[in-house]
Amino acid sequence: MVLAAGLGTRMRPLTDDRPKALVEVGGRVLIDHMLDRLVGAGVSRAVVNVHAFADRLEAHLAKRRSAPAIVISDERAQLLETGGGLKKARALLGEAAVFTANIDAVWIENGEPALTALTRAFAPEEMDACLLMTPTDEALGFDGPGDFFMAQDGRLSFRGDAPSAPYAFAGVQIFKPVLVDGETEAVFSTSRIWRRLAEAGRLYGVVLDGEWMHVGDPAAREAAEARLAGSGA
Repeated sequence: MVLAAGLGTRMRPLTDDRPKALVEVGGRVLIDHMLDRLVGAGVSRAVVNVHAFADRLEAHLAKRRSAPAIVISDERAQLLETGGGLKKARALLGEAAVFTANIDAVWIENGEPALTALTRAFAPEEMDACLLMTPTDEALGFDGPGDFFMAQDGRLSFRGDAPSAPYAFAGVQIFKPVLVDGETEAVFSTSRIWRRLAEAGRLYGVVLDGEWMHVGDPAAREAAEARLAGSGA
């Protein structure tokens, strides 16, 4: 599932007439960067949620001539956040673990493709979610204190009261859809579920082998554009 329903307020004025998913960086709009990554990992069908400028986003997706096949989860009536979006789309996702992906993350890979590494690491008997992580001191366009600590076996714990943590979520995870079934609220963040999994020792991560860019505002977009141009990606 590609989470594309956000308002993109920090990206204004670029989002005054389009959803954040259709902001261009490196010659492609953000959602195409992510969809193409997913196709490279073997994804043939993707659920995309829509809210802001939904008609324009749907029109763009309808013009794509390459995989994956797109199924729309319509959130025009109410923006539901990440967890709520997954819950609304639950019937479209099936029972097997799925990728969920934000659209404001792009990266340059140094070695094994990131989503291949994530797939290889996911062990459903031991974990309920496996997150792609980036070291905070290497991330472009990210100025937060970090989200997670990671054990040697990949198990994640939240920063808690610590002033900083070495890793941040890089925008893609493998996630069991059944995890949203017990949620009673319509609007909630996936982080609520992550915290429960971390306490149970079932939240894991894989560190991206590459350079991660958070395209969250116009300045970060410019920085990502320059970095992609410099790399030839």
